[in-house]
Amino acid sequence: MGIARTVSVASRTGSAALFGLLLMALALGGSGALADDRPKVAPLPDGFQPEGIATRDANSFFVGSIPTGAIYRGDLKTGEGSIFVPAQEGRNAIGLSLRNDMLFVAGGPTGQAYVYDASTGAELAMFQLVTGSTFVNDVVATKTTAYFTDSVNPSLYKVPIQGRGEFGTPEAVPLTGDLVYEEGFNANGIDATPDGKTLVVVQSNTGRLFTVNPQTGGTTMIDLGGETVTNGDGILLDGGRRLWVLQNRDNLLTLVRLEPDLRSGDVTGRSTDETFDVPTTLARAGDRLAVVNARFGTESAEAAEYWVTQIRRPR
Repeated sequence: MGIARTVSVASRTGSAALFGLLLMALALGGSGALADDRPKVAPLPDGFQPEGIATRDANSFFVGSIPTGAIYRGDLKTGEGSIFVPAQEGRNAIGLSLRNDMLFVAGGPTGQAYVYDASTGAELAMFQLVTGSTFVNDVVATKTTAYFTDSVNPSLYKVPIQGRGEFGTPEAVPLTGDLVYEEGFNANGIDATPDGKTLVVVQSNTGRLFTVNPQTGGTTMIDLGGETVTNGDGILLDGGRRLWVLQNRDNLLTLVRLEPDLRSGDVTGRSTDETFDVPTTLARAGDRLAVVNARFGTESAEAAEYWVTQIRRPR
């Protein structure tokens, strides 16, 4: 569906020389390229203003547009792609999650959630999760339920998954326990353990991590020994105990190694990349991580260049 348009490789505003060197390295097969000569960056349409990303496999990815609700589908192997779901008035696309060929999208200030067929782009459902002041920020879909965070209101929204394209009535579950909302953006990135019985959430303004009981909404802070992940945005629970956190405005990818009971963990590494420009969310793509750069605060955002960075997934 939508506009089939291949876009050119992006450069960072104010960092043209840096990107020129990067592209030269790619052309020469230098250190800027991945081992199999995949492009380091996959460009998005100019002015797209992305935030969320989801991957289908090691190659294909989906990225949403904050101001338009459009969805872009690209290929990490070639760096090419096109608009998959066209822009729609009154819609926003923030966090994304893929499950059983269904793409779940958090609708930000609209208080809505959308579900699209990940093969055709057809709309399967639209839900009004909440009204009034809200920011439905991120989503994770398990086998039975899609869970959405709200960065303004201390609630978790649940959409039962009854089958492909079949859903139950959404439910708001108040968050209780250790997670206390403060001024600014609160609950943001979310992921689930492999069995779907425990959720992990990052609170952006405090840099704290929490487990959440998806049935009761009870939260427990994960003890990081005094460390924080302030500006934490998208998270990825990799293998059940390795938690990747993007600290967006810090341009950092942080690794937290969790204890088996998820009650505590250690920040074991922080890294950056020359192509990071306010990275917001990430997804696993085989032996790589695909990271979308939102470039918040860039001038002329409606015409700026945007891209997805792919990096080797550290072992």
